[in-house]
Amino acid sequence: MTLTIVGSQLGDEGKGALVDRWGGDADVVVRYQGGDNAGHTVVEGGAEYKLSLVPSGAVRGTVGILGNGCVVNPKTLFAEIDNLREQGLDPDVRVARRAHVIMPYHRVLDGIEEEVKADDDAGDAVGTTGRGIGPTYEDKAGRRGIRVADLLDPETLREKLEYAVPQKRALVEDVYGLDLDSEAQRASGSRTQSGDDDSDDDRAAAFDVDALHEEFAAIGERLADEGMTVNCSDYLHRRHEAGDEILFEGAQGTHIDVDHGNYPFVTSSNPTAGGAAVGSGLGVTTVGDGEVVGIVKAYLSRVGEGPLPTELDGDADEEALADEIREKGGEFGTVTGRPRRIGWLDLPMLRHAARVSGFTGVAVNHVDVLAGLDELKVCTGYELDGETLDTVPTTTDRWERCEPVYETLDTWAPFDSSAVAEAGYDALPEAARDYLEFVANEIDTPVYAVGVGPDREETVELTNPFDE
Repeated sequence: MTLTIVGSQLGDEGKGALVDRWGGDADVVVRYQGGDNAGHTVVEGGAEYKLSLVPSGAVRGTVGILGNGCVVNPKTLFAEIDNLREQGLDPDVRVARRAHVIMPYHRVLDGIEEEVKADDDAGDAVGTTGRGIGPTYEDKAGRRGIRVADLLDPETLREKLEYAVPQKRALVEDVYGLDLDSEAQRASGSRTQSGDDDSDDDRAAAFDVDALHEEFAAIGERLADEGMTVNCSDYLHRRHEAGDEILFEGAQGTHIDVDHGNYPFVTSSNPTAGGAAVGSGLGVTTVGDGEVVGIVKAYLSRVGEGPLPTELDGDADEEALADEIREKGGEFGTVTGRPRRIGWLDLPMLRHAARVSGFTGVAVNHVDVLAGLDELKVCTGYELDGETLDTVPTTTDRWERCEPVYETLDTWAPFDSSAVAEAGYDALPEAARDYLEFVANEIDTPVYAVGVGPDREETVELTNPFDE
């Protein structure tokens, strides 16, 4: 069977912990979209593994695949694999030959475009990580991208570079009016504000065909030497036919899906469950015949711009509460380190997510973070122009004008996460169980698991989807 893990909110729901837990029952774990802007933190036995590209299942020793729907920065990939090896793991990671490659010029353009948008009166800056994700997907859609398979053939790689690079140089110089050489340091600073590990890249070299060819041909050699590339569709079909269990891992979350999220404050791919078939090449009837589990954070967090109706950003008391939740929950971006915006759980968002992906179950994380609060609210709907809405409007303009309608629920005292995880669901405080059952009833989807701490073992499992 197959299991698809989907973020139900805005990313950062703790998907990695569930992929890690259920990945132990899978034979193959597939990332089907996104790039190295999608951070996962996996904790096992006190050891912390920070991953932004390698599928989370790598910690469990399963085969990890970056599907054709991903965009791949080879430097990030190799660095993560090397770091995992230094931590004593031996990750088996494969890359789809149809996946697109993030080139240095994509990263430069990402920084420039965000800077221009931020200066524009329209105020459409998205708050990207500056890692070249969007520009790479643009080239994919524009049929001028470079794919992993191209790195394996130096002649083809050069042809692709000679076509693409002059266009990119002209875009920077003629459209944005920047001189690649004299503006190098300024642009490098803007695109690496998130702690980018490629901050030493020379900006001019990002548009040098010879330099790029030398660098990426060598990357192709390593990929070939280590046998890392696959025909993803064929590989997964054969594994499925052989009876293997396959887990699909989505990056980011439903509400930054390019089609179903709050556009334009979105990523450039489809984190929703439909992306699993497209981004892997395994048929939609096969993927759709499996389980789809939405990962829900017990409250709401977000890195970047865009509406957040339940955000705790009003008076001093709300801001203090947001700080408390942020600190208890470790709400700082895995990739960026940026503090996340904090809000109450938003049920209209969850209803939309459950409908779009067809959830068969949900896992609710960070329940422990809400313990000990003086108050606890849940947004059950919105008021907009005299109308009550129970789901997210289709346009960002309307969504940002929505006023949340709250229901106040009972709070619960702090508890021993390890003891609760060992004892099971009934060991949770009664008010916490009421909270979970309230959410499940509101979105008409059963709770499969409850995260009560960061470690893999600090998860209360009610249902293992691979047993369904």
